Amino acid sequence: MRSDMIKRGKERAPHRALLKAVGLSDEDMDKPFIAVCNSYTDIVPGHVHLDQVGEYVKQCIRRAGGVPFVFNTIGICDGIAMGHVGMKFSLPSRELIADCVESMLQAHRFDGMICIPNCDKIIPGMMMAAMRVNIPTIFVSGGPMEAGKMPDGRAVDLITVAAGVGQVQVGQITEQQLEELVNYACPSCGSCSGMFTANSRNCLAEAIGLALPGNGTLLATSDQRRKLFARAAQRIVEMVRQYHDKGQGHGLLPREICTRHAIDNAMILDMAMGGSSNTVLHLLAIADEAEVEYDIGCINDLSGRTPYICKVSPACDYHIEDVHRAGGVHTILGQIQRGRPDLLNTNAPTVTGQTLGKNIADWDIRSQAVSRQALEMAAVGPSGKLRAPAMSQQKKHQTIGDVDDLGFDPADCIRTCDNAYSQQGGLAILYGNLAPDSAIIKTAGVHPDLMTHSGPAVIFENQEDACQGILGGQVKAGDVVVIRYEGPKGGPGMQEMLWPTSYIKGMGLIDKCALITDGRFSGGTIGTSIGHICPEAAAGGPLALLHDGDIIQIDIPAHRLDVKLSDAELEKRRRRFSPPPPRVTRGYLARYTAMAASAATGAVLKHD
Repeated sequence: MRSDMIKRGKERAPHRALLKAVGLSDEDMDKPFIAVCNSYTDIVPGHVHLDQVGEYVKQCIRRAGGVPFVFNTIGICDGIAMGHVGMKFSLPSRELIADCVESMLQAHRFDGMICIPNCDKIIPGMMMAAMRVNIPTIFVSGGPMEAGKMPDGRAVDLITVAAGVGQVQVGQITEQQLEELVNYACPSCGSCSGMFTANSRNCLAEAIGLALPGNGTLLATSDQRRKLFARAAQRIVEMVRQYHDKGQGHGLLPREICTRHAIDNAMILDMAMGGSSNTVLHLLAIADEAEVEYDIGCINDLSGRTPYICKVSPACDYHIEDVHRAGGVHTILGQIQRGRPDLLNTNAPTVTGQTLGKNIADWDIRSQAVSRQALEMAAVGPSGKLRAPAMSQQKKHQTIGDVDDLGFDPADCIRTCDNAYSQQGGLAILYGNLAPDSAIIKTAGVHPDLMTHSGPAVIFENQEDACQGILGGQVKAGDVVVIRYEGPKGGPGMQEMLWPTSYIKGMGLIDKCALITDGRFSGGTIGTSIGHICPEAAAGGPLALLHDGDIIQIDIPAHRLDVKLSDAELEKRRRRFSPPPPRVTRGYLARYTAMAASAATGAVLKHD
């Protein structure tokens, strides 16, 4: 085993002495050493319960015959960091997490790893490290938050609160009503309850093959999570032993699982369920670590062939708990397989030890061969209580697919391909004289009237000014908000733009104006919100050359983003352009600024 390097032979006697100091016995030296990579922290709702999860997973690994060792990573809550300087650290934290996990695995020679993440940058950061080190690895998240329920029964979430700020500004609700939303919107631990980036990533972990079925949708508050954690612990010990017996080439290693086909499968799921545009950024970074060539341009081809069959908040009133009760990730994949039989690569290996196709057969509740475990898991419902603890509640529905029992129609939550919201996926890559290298939009959140739009630019040089300007009435119907110098280098850190888009929604402009930026968007963003514009403004991209009033032309069906200026005028402005000095000159963000690559390649750090 890999861990023999720190526990076998007379030269390793000092190492064994140190291992006995942490409680190991002679018998433990013959067992696999399993890293439990946890992202527990007290300030992130998705992670506040992961200390309990980590201890439970340790017990399960012990029972399975392994020796568990917990270590923790940092974790930044994008919601709490949003709208101020803290958000500049969010995306860069992905690289820190990857480096720290790699360091722990390499220094201590673990045989396998089980990752317990739950939020945006933590999941891809751990996956990037898994690709680098390439030892057997399973991801098992802490689970999604329940949707908030107002006293009148209305479902609410974090985005409802963000939009409420704009509603107060225009007099639609009072500050007292806003505070009532604050009290009910985030009722439990877990990753925020819509199809935002965290839940998108946890769902995609199932499609890419690195997580067990149920990982993305089974509620954090459900006691059924214990069974999922136990299965993951049992399986990681099995995988390590199998790898020790079989070696490479048996589909047990992250790089053997995370192939081009697996990344395509993940992208197809993201498009089918209208997931976060951040998915593209992170999948490109994971592919880079796995040394898989993945061109952003292929995404339009996949989107053109993938129907959008599962609409979730912020695009509608369904939440992750509803997707789970409708069958979860593997039912979405099952509908795609039935309606588009040649789209998914069902032979792709997964950590279950089965192919993705076999997983779909077993875990799609609309499959003829569905397992008893899948039906039992799909019956899990929310507690509906404020501050329900993790893994505490046993709420279940009596039947699967009964509209009266569930309170909604599961066949509408996860539709057939023939009845899709759209025959094209929920993401699109745009090009044009404003985005020579690419830009990205979550089409799933776009109002039909704004699939094409032309309007004057209202320019802000940073997100903070944009927030003040939108709430201050500087943006009118028909405008195109431009937020620039927020890319990987310019921000630095490529801030998410959830608050500006939420304020636009709250002020009644979501179907009347657009927003474009070299920054990025939360999975909670809705509207004609185009991000990841490359090259970014700080690198001299065309976004830096815009003036207030320039006419921006958006044509999503044609995959175009342009400014109505001649090439000669753009070149004239380019000759006069000089990049602003870096905003940060010391500390981690200064190093990130110097090394960050384009968002079109995942905003990874490049040493050259």
